[in-house]
Amino acid sequence: MDGMTHNTPATLGRGWEFDRPVPARGYRWWYIDALSDDGLHGITIIAFIGTVFSPWYALARRGGGGDPENHNCMHVALYGSPSRWAMTDRRRGALSRDANTLRIGPSSAHWDGTALTVEIEERTAPIPGKLRGRVVVRPDAVSTRAFQLDSDGRHHWHPIAARSRVEVTLTDPALAWSGPAYFDSNWGSAPLEQDFFGWDWCRAPLPDATAILYNAQRRDGTSQSLALRVASDGSVTDVPLSPEVELPKTLWRIARPTRAEGGQARVVRTLVDAPFYSRSEIRTRLLGREATAVHESLSLDRFASPAMYAMLPFRVPRPLR
Repeated sequence: MDGMTHNTPATLGRGWEFDRPVPARGYRWWYIDALSDDGLHGITIIAFIGTVFSPWYALARRGGGGDPENHNCMHVALYGSPSRWAMTDRRRGALSRDANTLRIGPSSAHWDGTALTVEIEERTAPIPGKLRGRVVVRPDAVSTRAFQLDSDGRHHWHPIAARSRVEVTLTDPALAWSGPAYFDSNWGSAPLEQDFFGWDWCRAPLPDATAILYNAQRRDGTSQSLALRVASDGSVTDVPLSPEVELPKTLWRIARPTRAEGGQARVVRTLVDAPFYSRSEIRTRLLGREATAVHESLSLDRFASPAMYAMLPFRVPRPLR
């Protein structure tokens, strides 16, 4: 492990405007997740320019192309009951954006200076259905520190608002709840599978701070482990690494490594069990406290396998226009 050698925090101002350029073969995404106060529901939203987990974008890059603006997606996943999944890879004509507003097909995200409002109008897959409604994310504060994830500066991550509240109001299905939320952004100039074997990530909201863990395994033989504390004012500080913990593998045999104080971590429920990644709700101990956390584990070797390109179109459809 090379520790923090290639971690390059930078003060970016806002730094995550929706009209920032995306290079050929690259990507930029804005990520939201939240769990309800009552523990019954959850949501993930990822707005992609350059849909990195789309088989259509992967095939375009392999064929020598790779226009990220021709592969856009407003991915929405609901957890609990009811559960839903929508991830449509859309063409260039579906995309419009300026600094504060991003439109992908009939869905959109808008930043008004204090809150991010996502208007959802999607079709679910593989079973077709409607997924419609509004999600409002209200950050306690916005952080300005961003991180380089690889050795060569091709991939970056910005925990924009690790301490937020969300209001979910859906019409299809009829559902309303609120709870703690998280908002970040990643961007890069190369495919993820080119530079990483995989990574695991975790965020745990606590009464006075949010703990974030980010562990990346790079193809150049190095790795990076970030352990961060995000305070209520948005300040981001490094904290000592906790011991490694191996959570049980998923049904798809995806490893779920993490870190926790005293090795105290367990899976509460698996939110997504996919062939190349998992998202889970876990109980862990970080920053001296017990916490409920969202955990993600990604295998990019699995994603890059030919079998994935045969399986994923059923979950990631692409309209003809």
